[in-house]
Amino acid sequence: MEENDGFLSSLSLRNSSAPVPRPNQNDGLDGGKLFVDSSPSSSEDENDAVSLHSTSKRLDYMLQFLDRKLSVANVNVVDHISNINMSDASDTAHGSSSLPEFEAKGGGTGMFKVPVRAAVHPNRPPRLELRPQPLRETQIGCFLRTMVSTESQLWAGTECAVRVWNFKDLYSPAAEAGRGEGDSETAPFRESVCTSAVMCLVGDDGNRVVWSGHRDGKIRCWRMDSSSSSALVTAPFKEGLSWQAHRGPVLSLVISCYGDLWSGSEGGVIKIWPWEAIEKALSLTIEERHMSSLLVERSYIDPWTQVAVNGFTNVLTSDVRYLLSDSSSAKVWSAGYLSFALWDARTRELLKVFNTDGLNENRVDISSAQDLSVEFISGAKKDKTQSSFGFFQRSRNALMGAADAVRRVAVKGAFGDDNRRTEALVIAVDTMIWTGCTNGLLVQWDRNGNRMQEFHYHSSAVQCFCTFGLRIWVGYASGTVQVLDLDGNLLGGWVADNSPIIKIATGAGYVFTLANHGGICGWNITSPGPLDSIVRSELAGKEFLYTRIENLKILTGTWNVGQGRASQDSLISWLGSVASDVGIVVVGLQEVEMGAGFLAMSAAKETVSLEGSSVGQWWLDMIGKTLDEGSTFERVGSRQLAGLLIAMWVRHNLKAHVGDVDAAAVPCGFGRAIGNKGAVGLRIRLYDRIMCFVNCHFAAHLEAVNRRNADFDHVYRTMTFSRPNFLNCAAASASSAVQMLRGTNAIGNNSVEGMPELSEADMVIFLGDFNYRLDGISYDEARDFVSQRCFDWLRERDQLRVEMAAGNVFQGMREADITFPPTYKFERHQAGLAGYDSGEKKRIPAWCDRILHRDSRSALVSECCLECPVVSSISQYEASMDVTDSDHKPVRCIFTLDIARVDESIRRQELGDILESNGKLKCMLEELCRIPETIVSTNKIILQIQDTSILRITNKSGQKDALFEIICEGQSIIKEDGHASDHCPRGSFGFPRWLQVTPAAGIIRPDHIAEVSVHHEEHQTLEEFVDGVPQNCWCENTRDKEVILVVKVHGRYSNNTKSHRVCVRHCCSAKTKQSDPPEHNTRQTQGTALHRSNFQHLSSSYDVVHHLWSMNSP
Repeated sequence: MEENDGFLSSLSLRNSSAPVPRPNQNDGLDGGKLFVDSSPSSSEDENDAVSLHSTSKRLDYMLQFLDRKLSVANVNVVDHISNINMSDASDTAHGSSSLPEFEAKGGGTGMFKVPVRAAVHPNRPPRLELRPQPLRETQIGCFLRTMVSTESQLWAGTECAVRVWNFKDLYSPAAEAGRGEGDSETAPFRESVCTSAVMCLVGDDGNRVVWSGHRDGKIRCWRMDSSSSSALVTAPFKEGLSWQAHRGPVLSLVISCYGDLWSGSEGGVIKIWPWEAIEKALSLTIEERHMSSLLVERSYIDPWTQVAVNGFTNVLTSDVRYLLSDSSSAKVWSAGYLSFALWDARTRELLKVFNTDGLNENRVDISSAQDLSVEFISGAKKDKTQSSFGFFQRSRNALMGAADAVRRVAVKGAFGDDNRRTEALVIAVDTMIWTGCTNGLLVQWDRNGNRMQEFHYHSSAVQCFCTFGLRIWVGYASGTVQVLDLDGNLLGGWVADNSPIIKIATGAGYVFTLANHGGICGWNITSPGPLDSIVRSELAGKEFLYTRIENLKILTGTWNVGQGRASQDSLISWLGSVASDVGIVVVGLQEVEMGAGFLAMSAAKETVSLEGSSVGQWWLDMIGKTLDEGSTFERVGSRQLAGLLIAMWVRHNLKAHVGDVDAAAVPCGFGRAIGNKGAVGLRIRLYDRIMCFVNCHFAAHLEAVNRRNADFDHVYRTMTFSRPNFLNCAAASASSAVQMLRGTNAIGNNSVEGMPELSEADMVIFLGDFNYRLDGISYDEARDFVSQRCFDWLRERDQLRVEMAAGNVFQGMREADITFPPTYKFERHQAGLAGYDSGEKKRIPAWCDRILHRDSRSALVSECCLECPVVSSISQYEASMDVTDSDHKPVRCIFTLDIARVDESIRRQELGDILESNGKLKCMLEELCRIPETIVSTNKIILQIQDTSILRITNKSGQKDALFEIICEGQSIIKEDGHASDHCPRGSFGFPRWLQVTPAAGIIRPDHIAEVSVHHEEHQTLEEFVDGVPQNCWCENTRDKEVILVVKVHGRYSNNTKSHRVCVRHCCSAKTKQSDPPEHNTRQTQGTALHRSNFQHLSSSYDVVHHLWSMNSP
């Protein structure tokens, strides 16, 4: 009675089931600046209404739970009384109104085992459903394609806008108003005005903006503050700045450690947008907005102009798919599918080009390039020279690129490089760079571009990376997520989704994964770990609070039409007369069209992904007319293979819950290649449960039992579903590797590798002309038994029942008891039982046309719940004996379904409550997220020209690693009175160009010290670029400057940080230096001062003299 106890204890829930309020982090806005939030503020009344609605739903689900328990108790009492008086052998799920069923042997094992379902999946960590998987049909034109996190928000880019979630709303109930299709249970979010498709995102916490790159070549800037108001506000927010950055799509964005914005596009194009121009544009007022776009648009720097002309050819022609900033060594990585380029972030010079094997790209002697160098004197001369020079250079690059491609194919084979294409790129906290390949290979590189080692844990394509603390998260095209340590050791992995994982981001203690279908899940940052089992147990114990039971009826029909056409009256008799109270209608037809010529043409069309015929369309139109298509029902899918046709209609009020329609076809005739025999299928997601419907036509003739069994086995094992052609491009555009996926990844829940796709469905219905006959009986005997309606005796001779009882076919499936006459074979247009075949062959009547099914019930669970989510019963199973248009009679079956589904909005709130109220969890989290104690050697550094100072960071924790990151909080000019003006941050807390901090991030082992080089780099000449070419030069301000460095320290699992502030002042005169206390003086770089060029991994500075341990922070 633990479940009942849990229910009773839940009655003491607090009055409002909304999560504990969290502090509002919205910042004030400056009305005179470029970014203005014109949306109204959130209302307490709106919050109360949402909370009240959420509480009401919980009460409804608890009442449903009580009703189910009482119903089960009543059924048990009735069964006990019945067992005393009589033996009842029927197996029903919905009481006396359901028909008794016969179950085939062989179910429950192997590929016929019911898929594992549970309130919380047992084979993966519990997850936060930020955005539950939407139906594919609701996402056309607005799929989520990319994602990035900031300190307080999660941003996602769609094919038509950007949207943002505030972390303080993670556990809030879904807003009822203003949400589009597919977001009814999504956590509260805000969406922008309509834009071109978003290709990439990058966050800038320093200036509280997010940059987005778009398919139309524009870069747009979004203010975090303008999107952080209440998600109950439905008004879309607008960008504050945008400009035309590229002619082609913006494929990648990154902010360097000096605050510059780098963007990559097609054909190897890279542009650098200097922070100075961006800062000026952002400071403009509303009245000056028209100037801001032009100001930034013409300020870009083309780094290729600084590269020798006869240089690296392969990377010049490769699309810049990925950009990555290495702040530890002040470098920027750019990458295409097959090559990499390494750039100096400060000087913007190209350092190295190499391929995926780690080999440096061939480079022609640059002396010839120097002969062609041009000194730019006047603007007109410069433009003309550069234009002609650029034309010849691009022509040469194209020719050399083509020759290089030929060489690659000759050396590695046509597909050799494709399997090793780079699909993802990330930098870890230990400054190592990781790349993922199409063949699943994980490659580790050092920060100088040297290939270190490789790992291969999964055969599917790598799609994305994310690092947090000492872990690396990998997302694969199969939907699998793996977690590695920094040495490449596999810590754990699980099937995270039924679709490719295309993006990963971290924030608020979660690792968020974006799947190709648009769903976003959050995984605890400690997973896999000790917290998983506690959360899983707690969440499963509250199943009744977020479980909703849906009820509906499905009408299925099968008819071998014998190449004929039906009258409207026949279709009404078969389908129209019983469709008034069903939600879904599925129809399977056989022999719609036959003949050698038609079969050959059909086979040819299948090879080029074409299907259908004019006769098939006639049937679809006629059945649609019978079902009042358009007004009452809507056809959602169909599939034709030669003479086989299956189609589905859904009632309008149910359409919002039906989607992800996929189709399949399996030929079984003439060497498994021709569709005269075979199967066609449809697969849907209904209330988040997978339903498969398969229309079959198996081998004919009395003696062909084994061939029929083999046909079923072939269909069951090989049926592979795929999405409609018009959806392929829209839903699989995230990566080249996505299109290589097996069909199961489109919809199957947590598919097990090697298992048939039909095995993964929650319910499977087979219908069709199975062609099983009656054994051991003559034509006359069969006619006599039929006329006397002695169907029990005939069923004992039914080949299908015999084979099912032996476990040879349709293993584990069920069929209602047959109470109608055999449906084959009849004379056309002859009514009554006298119409059985009376010709020369006198074929023995048989039940060729059948409908069988399998739901979620197993030997252990039969009550509808999240563990057994689909429970069906049959209320009608009959043939339309009055229809005479074919030699077969049409058969229909009405299923009554109970479907258990999760209200993700409520479960999300329950998860928040568990994390908030469970004392054991809170203690474990506090311990795991504890920040190690650290000290820094100084809080003030003074540098003169070319000076270097060593900043030492000491980890005083004896057990925990300390992870640090150094950012620049801002720069200011020293006034004449010696005081600093306001500190203004650069992009993403970047460093000023005169300062080098190496390494700017790393790990400090327990009781160890990290040495950080703080170096002044002479940088007295500043250049202004226009259209990628330097125009004006001037000397840098020679006044003293000051920056505030912030050393942010956190533990391996903590999002929170402890900060040490270090003031670094650049003094242009020696007088200023001498006036400071001697203990703060800097010294010229000597033996212990490490330059960036020879500073190796941070571990090389771990073994520092032990007496430094006792240093005190000033």
